[in-house]
Amino acid sequence: MRSRLLPLLIVLLTGVLLALGIPLATSQARSEQQRVVVDRIDDTARFASLTQSAADAGPPGEQRLAALEDELATYHDVYGIRVGVFQRDGRPMAVAPEGWEAPGGAGGEEFAEALAGRRSQGPTQVWPWALDRRLVVASPVIRDGDVIAVVVVDSPTGPLRSRILRGWLGIAAGEAAAMLLAVGAAFRLTGWVLRPVRVLDKATHDIATGQLASRVAAAGGPPELRRLARSFNEMADHVELVLDQQRAFVADASHQLRNPLAALLLRIDLLGLELPEGNEEFASVKAEGIRLAKVLDGLLDLALAEGTPADLRITDVAALAAERVAAWRPVADRRGVRLTAEGAAAATGWADPVGLSSALDAIVDNALKFTPEGGAVRVAVTANGERVTVETADDGPGLAPEELERIGDRFWRSGRHQNVQGSGLGLSIVATLLAAGGATITYTANEPRGLRVIVAVPRHAPERAPAQPVRREPGSGSAAP
Repeated sequence: MRSRLLPLLIVLLTGVLLALGIPLATSQARSEQQRVVVDRIDDTARFASLTQSAADAGPPGEQRLAALEDELATYHDVYGIRVGVFQRDGRPMAVAPEGWEAPGGAGGEEFAEALAGRRSQGPTQVWPWALDRRLVVASPVIRDGDVIAVVVVDSPTGPLRSRILRGWLGIAAGEAAAMLLAVGAAFRLTGWVLRPVRVLDKATHDIATGQLASRVAAAGGPPELRRLARSFNEMADHVELVLDQQRAFVADASHQLRNPLAALLLRIDLLGLELPEGNEEFASVKAEGIRLAKVLDGLLDLALAEGTPADLRITDVAALAAERVAAWRPVADRRGVRLTAEGAAAATGWADPVGLSSALDAIVDNALKFTPEGGAVRVAVTANGERVTVETADDGPGLAPEELERIGDRFWRSGRHQNVQGSGLGLSIVATLLAAGGATITYTANEPRGLRVIVAVPRHAPERAPAQPVRREPGSGSAAP
């Protein structure tokens, strides 16, 4: 979220700084030019005063005119500014450098304004990129109320443009420093605002994946987010309480129903003694009673698996898998199925040994149940990067892709395998047992037929052990138990 919010704040801050910096830069440029224009006006006023004295006829006037010419030449040599005094018709009285003419002659805008008895208002704004611009200022020489001559100065703008540019660089440096401070403040501000959001997101993910004890510390951040954190904790407490009550009810109901069901099965067996051998109705009733007993046992096991925390430790997954294969081999031999263990001889992972052992028992039992006589079930252990995988592949009849999407759902069984004993809870219990330790279970098709069940166990202790959803890949496989 910060990666989306921070650029937005930076764009807004940039807009604010530009809105302040552009007028400031414009004002600085105008101020620099105004200072130069005022200096040029003062210079033309001084030259106009000298011209008034030099306008007298006779030797004194000629001497003053020569002094004026010397003054203009010195001014040009020192400042590099072209200057001249021109008669009303544009003829020069004294100019420096020699032969220079006023821009536009007597018809120039500045010259014409001075002839009207006004100082020129100065040129339009000069910008640093206007390399060919010059500043032209003209002032009238007035005697007895009449304009007798015009003083024109023509200044290069290089120094002015340099000062404007230096000023702009200073403004840009200040804007950059302000931008860095603003970005730093925005970074801290977004971190302060979003930290409770990240904590809340993490806690929400934990609860969604089965870690119901996760809570949010209602400290830090804006008051609205602190109130949200407290409300979230209250909601989580209520959800945990409701789920605990639901598990307790399932466990208690399953436990309480087992005794009456056991008594009922006993009475059915006694009743069977009075019936002819091979009575179909009796066999059907007894089979349904046994199936109901298995469902109750599965519900009790599921409630215990959901409510019991995992005892995570370093476990030799390969040795545990080999042990469970050896335990199930007699069952496989009786059914005429070849059960083999393959892969690494030793591979350690972070798991609950009891929970993982129970999960492997259910997976191998399911594979043997649906593998026909003469088929094979292979259990392979592989250490791969950060995970240890236990892959169980069978040669069962398989499932359609749409059926594979539902494998692991509680009480679900394929319609094509209803005649096989089972409650539909086995793989649900497996997923719960594995999720408590941060392991995952994946179902996919086995080639050329059957089901592959892949259990992935983390090799190192996770920061937390979230429950992971069951992942399925397109294909076909065997039915759930």
